[in-house]
Amino acid sequence: MLFNLANWHAILTNPLTLAITVFQIWMLVHALRNREWIWAVFILIGWIITAVLYFFMVYRMTPSSTRGFELPGAYDRKRIKELQSQIHHLDKAHHYSQLGDIYFQQGKLEEAEKCYRSAMERDPQDIDTRAHLGQCLLRQKRAAEARPLLEGVIAEKPEHEYGYTQMALAETLTALGETDNAMRIWQQVTAHHSYPRAKVQLAELCLAKGQKDLARTELKDVLSDDVHAPAFQRKRDRVWIGRAKSLMGKL
Repeated sequence: MLFNLANWHAILTNPLTLAITVFQIWMLVHALRNREWIWAVFILIGWIITAVLYFFMVYRMTPSSTRGFELPGAYDRKRIKELQSQIHHLDKAHHYSQLGDIYFQQGKLEEAEKCYRSAMERDPQDIDTRAHLGQCLLRQKRAAEARPLLEGVIAEKPEHEYGYTQMALAETLTALGETDNAMRIWQQVTAHHSYPRAKVQLAELCLAKGQKDLARTELKDVLSDDVHAPAFQRKRDRVWIGRAKSLMGKL
């Protein structure tokens, strides 16, 4: 590694070496920005092998389509076969819904939608399935279809899933251009929760309306909380922390 860093001519003239170097730097910067200190050290001393491991084990843990928009609760990919077997033998709505949640977390949104719709055919009143189908449609950029599902859930249970459904509705309204209504919901969420996802998107709308002081307050809260957050939470919220830092740089 030290030899290659010293021999810039070899790096710049060899396409493979150049590609490896760029990839290595990309992974190193990502690890540093997300406070993955141990990974950063091993990327530095391990050259390409550690960078590849980091890419698959950390960077790609959540697909880009749903990165930062996870459903509440954990998921286990090993559950897929088990749920498919239960669906085959029992054909229960909640098994379809649980399988849809796993596909959602994996970024397989079309498969998730099919599962949610199958669940709703069997139990159209299940509040979690309706909320998750709404979020799934939103991530597929089908905000108009997502809206009635999410609004129906919130009308029935405003704090459904600790504000996650409210956040999805706020994002839906933003996508539909109803920024005033979106801000109102973001403010309701941030009044009860300190989710970076909510505070950063509220700050973005404040900035768009020229309310820089309000935006700065929300972003400062996000960055201040991140310093003291446990590792698992920082990893979960790294998308929003990155956006908060970027926005602060513009203020």
